[in-house]
Amino acid sequence: MIALTRFSRYLMAAVLVAATLLVAGSGSARVHAATTSTSAYVPPVGHVFVINIENKGYDTTWGAGSAAPYLANTLRSQGVLLNGYYGTAHNSQPNYVAQLSGQGPNAQMQGDCQVYSDFVGAGTVPPGQAVGNGCVFPASVPALPNQLDTAGASWKGYLEDMGTPCRHPALNTVDSTQKATVGDQYAARHNPFVYFHSIIDSPECSQRVVDLSQLDTDLASVGTTPSLSYITPNLCHDGHDSPCVDGEPGGLASVNSWLQTWVPKILNSPAYQQDGMLVITADESDGPQSDSSACCGEGPGPNAALPGITGLGGGKVGALVLSKWTAPNTWSTTPYNHYSLLASLEDIFGLPYLGYAGTAGLNRFGLDVYNNGWNG
Repeated sequence: MIALTRFSRYLMAAVLVAATLLVAGSGSARVHAATTSTSAYVPPVGHVFVINIENKGYDTTWGAGSAAPYLANTLRSQGVLLNGYYGTAHNSQPNYVAQLSGQGPNAQMQGDCQVYSDFVGAGTVPPGQAVGNGCVFPASVPALPNQLDTAGASWKGYLEDMGTPCRHPALNTVDSTQKATVGDQYAARHNPFVYFHSIIDSPECSQRVVDLSQLDTDLASVGTTPSLSYITPNLCHDGHDSPCVDGEPGGLASVNSWLQTWVPKILNSPAYQQDGMLVITADESDGPQSDSSACCGEGPGPNAALPGITGLGGGKVGALVLSKWTAPNTWSTTPYNHYSLLASLEDIFGLPYLGYAGTAGLNRFGLDVYNNGWNG
């Protein structure tokens, strides 16, 4: 079955490229053509929800002693655990950017973009990597939201404590969100949307990159739920801080409480019930000195010889996938990373692969993930 799944991936990817090149009609026509070409191994997922927690290795999150039993036991029993899923870099910021664009890190990104600097580049190299240094990519560097816009699909980023829509530091100034304050635990570095000029320079940014509080309203109906909902808790509820500035315990204990509040809302929403998929993972494993292991053929990038600073990756973090197409209490040992997630989302929405998501041989979600009787 595994061999057949991988063969199907390669075959369908080739058909997807051909379809994309041949279809020159409207955005909706391009979606239809591409989706048809990938339907042999991708179920008809219509709404995807992605949640990232912070700085947690696989054993810490998913092991028997996990401080997040709702995640590690209750939710885990409802879906498929990807126990070979890895981060792609250290520190946090480049992992989020990897999920959204397939871009590898550079030195400023590895430093978590302490200054919200414009990216200064010198062209591109395969596979679609912008060569240079800096944090906010020029409009010429595409991201998944740009693809979804072109395809006529909807998306939103939901950021806890962001308050003002599309909030980010002024260009080329120190990022004041690097440290939480009471009442404001938003971190721009955990919001990948604001690192692309194609997004922040658009008037739609204020409608698409919004505070988490808007998710309640949007979940009320299928029509108001975006095709892609990318959800980031604040610095306390994502487990980054411990203890938190407001007195909460932080770490996995606060992750657990936050998930108990928000995940049932997602799972009970009309969109998820109709055709939804939820992915919960972590950005990286426990920091640059503890785990820079990698998978999936990840190697040096044009801007960073060691994406993980002390190694090639962001360490083993694991990921949980829930949907009606995933069997409860199952697991996959297939190696995946954040570039795999991007490629798998692009498969779902019938889109070409961006950046390292297009790496030859990279695993994308197949019948090991869509394992609840789905066979196309």
